[in-house]
Amino acid sequence: MSTIFEKIIQREVPADIVYEDDCVLAFLDIRPNSKGHTLIVPKECFVNIFDADDEVIGHMMRIAKKISHALVKATGASGVNLVMNNGADAGQEVFHAHLHVIPRMAHDGVFSAPQHTTYIQDEATTLAEAIKNAIA
Repeated sequence: MSTIFEKIIQREVPADIVYEDDCVLAFLDIRPNSKGHTLIVPKECFVNIFDADDEVIGHMMRIAKKISHALVKATGASGVNLVMNNGADAGQEVFHAHLHVIPRMAHDGVFSAPQHTTYIQDEATTLAEAIKNAIA
């Protein structure tokens, strides 16, 4: 069964497209966090970063940079957030990889302040070592 993004790529569902090349399609989110909120979607179907092609993910970031500049110019935003939710527990709702480019203004209230955690003694060092060992 195809996702909504695959249907948009195939032009079965309309979208306000802002960019397209052989690898990606970028269009305005229908439930934006702010006006201009853009999704960058690879044309090849990957679920998320865990199974995505490295070249495609790199290309998505290069296009995110271009779109970020365009959003600042077009919307007057003073910054952008780049967000990619990977997995249901991370908030992924459409299981086709996509990168959000969200224009931001001072005091826009789009996101609440993040919560932070702390490490107990030596926990960060132990975890850093485990991460280093897990990098393939």
